[in-house]
Amino acid sequence: MPYAMTGYDDKIKLDAMITKSDGTQILLSEAGIKLRDFLVSAPTPQHQTAEVIGSDGLQDLGTTYGPRKIHCSCSFRSIDRAEFTLLRDEIFQLFDSKEPFFITENRQPGKRWKVKVDSDYAIDQSHLVGIFELDLIAFSPYAESVVSTCEEPIDTDSENWQSIGAGLNLEEDMQYEHTESSFRIWNGGNRTIDPREHMLVITFTGASDDLLIRNKTTGDVWQYNGTTSATDQIVLDGVKNLKNSFSILGQTNFGLISLSTGWNEIEIIGAIGAFTISFDFRFLFL
Repeated sequence: MPYAMTGYDDKIKLDAMITKSDGTQILLSEAGIKLRDFLVSAPTPQHQTAEVIGSDGLQDLGTTYGPRKIHCSCSFRSIDRAEFTLLRDEIFQLFDSKEPFFITENRQPGKRWKVKVDSDYAIDQSHLVGIFELDLIAFSPYAESVVSTCEEPIDTDSENWQSIGAGLNLEEDMQYEHTESSFRIWNGGNRTIDPREHMLVITFTGASDDLLIRNKTTGDVWQYNGTTSATDQIVLDGVKNLKNSFSILGQTNFGLISLSTGWNEIEIIGAIGAFTISFDFRFLFL
């Protein structure tokens, strides 16, 4: 269920949306839970190093980020002691972490975190008031846009695409389905979309001979050594290469198309006649 973007008005009450894996959404306030704090930890750098005998210090072999922690302080009020135990059990069910779930705070309604509860927690009872502290863990260090680029057209008036702090380019048109051989794709996140690690679905429909997709910005090239008819569909879904749902990986150059931050200049070669191509992904934010 949608809820209004708060912007930066400190008078607006803090709230959060839980989205389960089946799409069910629960707003904490409507479940009777008052969210008092929503604290996202800073990224945790994990440095890879090597010691070289005879050299000072260490060789820097690169850095990755570990998981992120989110600390939530919550409370609720029941009408009597019997309801207190019912609400307590509903909270245990709400934050059940056998399956991961998404959480979105209303100060940034266009971003979500995929999380699980990180440790056990107790609900302290003071008469009819329950108070609890909840530690969540996001195994990915990145938040992602609530919707993907093809799931919902980018619209600054939409609550799913917040206009501030969510990577929207307000000066230019952001389109993710094209019918021309040369176009641009906007990645509004602050991290490169790598199909080996992140959601990226590229769909081409139309006739072609030795179809080639090139990202001139990154230098990535993908090519199919075959033909397609006007009704055939090629889908690059992560590392999967499909033609009409059947793998064609062995007939490609084994290339991958990634999307750098900002504008990506895309070129299509080998298309014959009318075609469409779309790029479906979520922005990623550190």
